[in-house]
Amino acid sequence: MSALIVHCTCPDAASAERIAAALVETGLAACVQQVPGLRSTFLWQGRVEQADEILLLIKTSDDRLDAVIASVRSLHPYELPELLAVEARGGSPAYLDWLHARTRPDA
Repeated sequence: MSALIVHCTCPDAASAERIAAALVETGLAACVQQVPGLRSTFLWQGRVEQADEILLLIKTSDDRLDAVIASVRSLHPYELPELLAVEARGGSPAYLDWLHARTRPDA
C-alpha cells in the first residue's frame, strides 16, 4: 500500500476547513494541511485567470484515492476542483504506519 499526498485548492477558509474536517472525520485522510496565501494563475474558459486560494495537502492511502476524490467533488464549490495525487516515496515508517492505520476502511 502506498501513501499519497493529494493536492486540492480551495477558494476560501470555510470550504477548506469543511473539506479537511470531512476527510479526516470519515477516515479518508489521516491528516489534511491547509496552506493559505496561494496565488494561482490558470487558463479557464479561454481566459487567463488569477485567484487567491488555500492549498490542501491531503495525506491518504492509495486504496482510498477514489473515495477521497468523490468526497471532495461532493463538497467543493468549484466546478472542476484541482485533485492531483502524488505518491510519497519513503518517509518515517512510524508515520506511514499511522497514516495507513487511520485510513483503513474500518478505522
